[in-house]
Amino acid sequence: MAENDTVLVTGATGFIGSVLTRQLVENDANVRIFRRETSSLDLLGDTANDVEHAVGDLTHARSLYDAMTGVDRVFHVAAKVSFAPGDRQALRRVNVDGTANVVNAALHAEVDRLVHTSSIAALGRPRTPETPIDEETPWEDAPHRTAYAQTKRQAELEIHRGIAEGLDAVLVNPSLVFGVGNATTNTRRIVDAVRSGWMVAVPPGGSNVVDVLDVAAGHRAAMTNGKTGQRYILGGENRSWMEIATLLAEAFDVAPPRYTVPGPLLRAGSVLTETLATLTRTQPLLSRETARTASHTYRFDNTRARSELGCHFRPFKDTAHRIAQALIGANSSP
Repeated sequence: MAENDTVLVTGATGFIGSVLTRQLVENDANVRIFRRETSSLDLLGDTANDVEHAVGDLTHARSLYDAMTGVDRVFHVAAKVSFAPGDRQALRRVNVDGTANVVNAALHAEVDRLVHTSSIAALGRPRTPETPIDEETPWEDAPHRTAYAQTKRQAELEIHRGIAEGLDAVLVNPSLVFGVGNATTNTRRIVDAVRSGWMVAVPPGGSNVVDVLDVAAGHRAAMTNGKTGQRYILGGENRSWMEIATLLAEAFDVAPPRYTVPGPLLRAGSVLTETLATLTRTQPLLSRETARTASHTYRFDNTRARSELGCHFRPFKDTAHRIAQALIGANSSP
């Protein structure tokens, strides 16, 4: 990025966005964040005082046009993450319609480049569990794909629509992102469950895990070195759920889980929790979509990000110890 570029970050008050914003400020970038009026600034901490604030909403196109006035580059990180059955419409409004609004505003502002935060959920699935997933694995619509995955895939199509209309954009697909975050962060809930000692059993599947610090650095590398229209998987290690929980338990010096819940039993439990959530009008502790995904093992290939962007991904063991040190000690870094 040029020295005097103004950078806009959507989703800057969230988990990944706050870490990215911190890194940009630490590297002397001129940063403007786009946030809602009600957004908490807790994850940004003192960095909130070092950036310009543009208040608006992804679903309100006019506020995005105003926010991008004078902006050179955009990191579109904002998204809704939910696997609750009642959030399907909200997912579409934020992830698909909101991304369309970002693309339109970026085209109008003639920004130099946009980096879009997608997800490994938007990637295709292999024919066999042993086959690693990469950026070219073809997407196939199927009933088992979550509403979140479908909207992230549709958001990518909006980015490519923008590219066809003249936008310079790159896509990054983070895997399961771990860091300190806060109590509402999805992976922090996993960390807290292991740390408390009550996670005695885990799902039978597995996924790819990555440190939020490496994901933020990958965004910055994509802005500088990414190829227009290209996807980059920002993922570290492929691990089973048992391995993930065990490494976290070792970092916190607590007992690791002892059992693996069979897939059918996990899915049956998700039906029960969804029913209870409907009756109590709360979010389900385990949705059917989450149970289905957690029962499978997916492996991802990060070769392109390492070779083309120069990304480095630390071992998950190091991430687990970093999180434990921050939560146990006085350090509150993200």
